[in-house]
Amino acid sequence: MTVDRIRLWHTFKDYFFITLGVAIYAFGFASFILPHEVVIGGLAGLSTILYFTLGIPIAIGNYACNLILLAIAFKVVGKQFVVATIFGATMISLMMGITIPLCGNIFHLDPFLSCVIGGITSGIGIGMAFVHGGSTGGTDIVAAMVAKYTNVTIGRMILYVDMIIISSSYLIFHKIDTVVYGFIVLFMCSYMADLMINTNRQAVQFTIFSRRWQEIATAINNEAKRGCTVLNGMGWYSKQEVKILLVMARKIESINIFRIVKRIDPDAFISQSNVNGVYGKGFDQMKIRMKVDDASTKAHVEERARINDEVKASSTGHRII
Repeated sequence: MTVDRIRLWHTFKDYFFITLGVAIYAFGFASFILPHEVVIGGLAGLSTILYFTLGIPIAIGNYACNLILLAIAFKVVGKQFVVATIFGATMISLMMGITIPLCGNIFHLDPFLSCVIGGITSGIGIGMAFVHGGSTGGTDIVAAMVAKYTNVTIGRMILYVDMIIISSSYLIFHKIDTVVYGFIVLFMCSYMADLMINTNRQAVQFTIFSRRWQEIATAINNEAKRGCTVLNGMGWYSKQEVKILLVMARKIESINIFRIVKRIDPDAFISQSNVNGVYGKGFDQMKIRMKVDDASTKAHVEERARINDEVKASSTGHRII
């Protein structure tokens, strides 16, 4: 019962933040981008074109296009992708239907400033939704279908489709500045979304060479509360065996580790590199839906999920209800 409550809590939390992220995205689009008739990437941009050419409301156009693409994707990509996408697609259309009438004339800013703010706001919303396993549909669906049968990556395909949609706005408005503003929004939105997604699991890897490696490893264990892996190596110049410490840590912990190393051995040789995602004890948990082929595999997956949930619940020291 406790495990079910924990899963229910995590599911509720994910859907809450997906909804919040979609709401932030819709607010940025309705308040800063749409009032200046800027066409952005994705189905939001395509729905904007339909709105200014045919008068179809953006929320309706966005949802109709998503349903058509999802119906095609159901046969091409599969049921699991469609189910995971339909919630985000529904919520983004609903939020657009609410925010466009309410927020369309709140701010009166310069078009360039509006596009920058709108791109930042929309990117934060998309990033928040993606961090919690959400998808807004749109060009993601097209990219997933194309990527299944070609060597074109999903990210590159999304970029191609977005560039086509933004560039096509010139045929409607005949304004090159509108096209430029659209690309500014695309860049800012993509950058902020990547920043949100990567910052959530951003970590660093230290490689430490020192004669006092035992003291450093012990201090990192006790003070920084991080594990160390000791590797065997050889210095080719000195032809002597050396011990190498490999340490994974959060980026915000890097200063503390530098201080520990330099305090113990000022002559230590240290290299630091950024890594996007460290999964395991003390870091992030892998959230990957495994393909279940038979009953034994399914039972194994469920058992591992139960154990992970119990360990996570015991480590917090209380039950989440």
